[in-house]
Amino acid sequence: MLPLKFHEGGLIPVIVQDQKTREVLMMAYANEEAVRLTESTGSAHYYSRSRKKIWKKGEESGHFQKVGRILVDCDEDCLIYEVEQTGAACHTGYRTCFYRTLDGVTIGEKIFDPEKVYGKTGH
Repeated sequence: MLPLKFHEGGLIPVIVQDQKTREVLMMAYANEEAVRLTESTGSAHYYSRSRKKIWKKGEESGHFQKVGRILVDCDEDCLIYEVEQTGAACHTGYRTCFYRTLDGVTIGEKIFDPEKVYGKTGH
């Protein structure tokens, strides 16, 4: 593995992209252990800054991300996970976390009701 440059707190930003359509699905953070787990299992793992723990995408929702390839940027301080997405990527129920324009217009497709999956609203 290339020597990655983790930011303060030992985290590196991860952009998640659909491996077929190239659509950006989400952005999250990973620590070194999460990157290694992703690499070794082929399932996307991230580090939750709010819960202060590693999580596997889909462990609660069933909307898993199978990682086909991990790309590293030129500065080695940001990653792209190219994934095969099952269901929605966003915890709010949308296929992608980038479902709104800057002026608040919803342009994305809602895939599931977060209240039914998590027992709470997505936001």
